[in-house]
Amino acid sequence: MDTRFPFVDWFRNASPYINAHRGRTFVILIEGEAMASGRGEQLIQDLALLHTLGVRLVVVFGIRPQVHEALTAASVEPTRVDGRWVADRAVMAHVEQVAAHQRLWLEARLSLGLPSTPLHGVELSVISGNLVTAKPLGVREGVDFDHSGEVRRVRASAIQGLLEKGSLVLLPPLGFSSTGEVFDLDASEVAHHAAVALKADKLILLGESEGLEDDHGALLRQLSPAEAEPRLTNAVPGSELARHLQAACTAAREGVARTHLLSWRNHDALLGELFTRDGVGTMITQHRYEQLRPATLNDVAGLLELLEPLERRGMLVARSRERLEHEIDDYMVIERDGMVIGCAALHVFPDTSIAELACVAVHDSYRGGERGERLVEAMERRARQRGLNVMFVLTTHTAHWFVERGFHTASLEDLPPLKRETYNHARKSKVLVKTLAG
Repeated sequence: MDTRFPFVDWFRNASPYINAHRGRTFVILIEGEAMASGRGEQLIQDLALLHTLGVRLVVVFGIRPQVHEALTAASVEPTRVDGRWVADRAVMAHVEQVAAHQRLWLEARLSLGLPSTPLHGVELSVISGNLVTAKPLGVREGVDFDHSGEVRRVRASAIQGLLEKGSLVLLPPLGFSSTGEVFDLDASEVAHHAAVALKADKLILLGESEGLEDDHGALLRQLSPAEAEPRLTNAVPGSELARHLQAACTAAREGVARTHLLSWRNHDALLGELFTRDGVGTMITQHRYEQLRPATLNDVAGLLELLEPLERRGMLVARSRERLEHEIDDYMVIERDGMVIGCAALHVFPDTSIAELACVAVHDSYRGGERGERLVEAMERRARQRGLNVMFVLTTHTAHWFVERGFHTASLEDLPPLKRETYNHARKSKVLVKTLAG
């Protein structure tokens, strides 16, 4: 009988991310629709869990649907320009009231500690205040936006001091001016400016959409700002997509390492994005999430972990740590979010124009994505750069795969003398050779 708990395997796989996120600063935007739909309770539990795991949290909350409901009840119809309402005195009265109510509700829920609640034993200090200064939008295209404003500055040093004391910082979509006025702000703009000012490790935007999709409806896992920004031209001005895309791309260009677009409708989105390798939404980053690069000594542990299952199945010859360290300059790796998921080596034989392509391996979870081809192509380029014209491989399991990529069957006599002398006759590896074009 299988007595294993699936949760235990997930927890083990999540441990690298738990370590990586500890002490990091995350700015998280929760749109007002999430609270209006009743999703606030679980999101608060997830925030408390992140706090417990040592993540420094700045939470920005939206209030659009709540304000809209209050305005409708009061028969107030605001003027709208490009999706943004003009916050005159009547509108602003409701904005301030709703923001204060929502802040108090969040603070109350983050203070729960009864034994019957998920936050039992968690003591959270939640701090809010005049941490964002603002300026008026002013008159634009003949429209006076009154108390609709934009962020002038985020008081980063004050927020950093609060985070260092273990507090969770709560930022409403409001800003304050040096003249003592209060301005209505866009929550995604507050989140973007906060993330940049704090040099946050992550900006997480929780909205309606699960992320960005390609032309076939498939979720796009990772985009650079340059790849994501063209979608802004098709987005409705003032829409959540437009606001989130603008915030994400600008933050990425201004130094925020990773911005994540997630859906609050997915109950597992926040934790699934942060504690699994592939995540559940779209990430926008200037840095490549997956890269092919030369190996370093820091990769040896990852190489051992990648190769061990293949060596156990007899697909690869066992390699010791010492051997990998000695030959590390021969290797290239594919790294994905800090994990080595693929590798290959090119061993050059002195006084010959021949090299061995060895140790081509891709993690079981990442096969089928042409990563093997990328490794072989990279090694072919390296061989050509060194003036080599022949590359051979010894294989017991994947001969057809190499034949499909231009290798042909050869014999022991085609190998360099040193390789012939060390050939393992017990393994009966097939010899395949490829002539490299100039």
